[in-house]
Amino acid sequence: MHNNNAVSSHLSKVPAITLGFWIIKIAATTLGETGGDAVTMSMNLGYMTGTLIFAVIFLAAAVIQIRHQTYNKWVYWFTVVATTTVGTTLADFADRSLGIGYLGGTLLLSSLLILSLLVWRMVCGSIAVSSVNNSRTEIFYWVTIMFSQTLGTALGDWTADTEGFGYDGGILLFVGALAVIALLYWFTKISRTILFWSAFILTRPLGAVVGDFLDKPLSEGGMELSRYSASLALGAFIIACLFVIPQRAAVKEASV
Repeated sequence: MHNNNAVSSHLSKVPAITLGFWIIKIAATTLGETGGDAVTMSMNLGYMTGTLIFAVIFLAAAVIQIRHQTYNKWVYWFTVVATTTVGTTLADFADRSLGIGYLGGTLLLSSLLILSLLVWRMVCGSIAVSSVNNSRTEIFYWVTIMFSQTLGTALGDWTADTEGFGYDGGILLFVGALAVIALLYWFTKISRTILFWSAFILTRPLGAVVGDFLDKPLSEGGMELSRYSASLALGAFIIACLFVIPQRAAVKEASV
């Protein structure tokens, strides 16, 4: 029993960062876009109602995740998907219903995200995911993820629509940015924590643009797939990945 507790104390409650993690993360962010749009647009429930529905789901998932003593892949990834769906509807509500626009939403959420990371670093001494093994750090972790997922929707829409990159151009832009981060990881000594959060944030606008590419009309540069079928396919893909791709908890390290 003592040995088990000792091992558990050195494990994070979030997964180790592997290639499989990024594959599932991108699929989850894309599902957030198609799933959020399915509820707010295809079901005609509107952005406010959709946000309230997904906010309740996210809060329930986060409570279950935080109450778990160890990493559980099913609970963790369900909570991630919950953040992407509520992030999608919340960003759309702010950008369109409140009228602050994609640029306004991007600037506001960027500020909130940076503030969240700074406060987390000051209070806990580290923003490394390997340090997430108690309730306090995990609350900061999920609040930061919530801001990053919401920012990603606004940033993806701003890039594809306002800036005129289109869906294919937006996909190339964010894939290129992630490739640069990968090169920095392999060939430089830049903080791995900084590179992780940079990549984590950029996968969300990539997912937003890919999701819009899948379900937007052909006349707008999309593939005009059903939001329901796209969401189901992405959900099935994530579940398959969780069965096939090995999952393990990150190992707790020194503060970064």
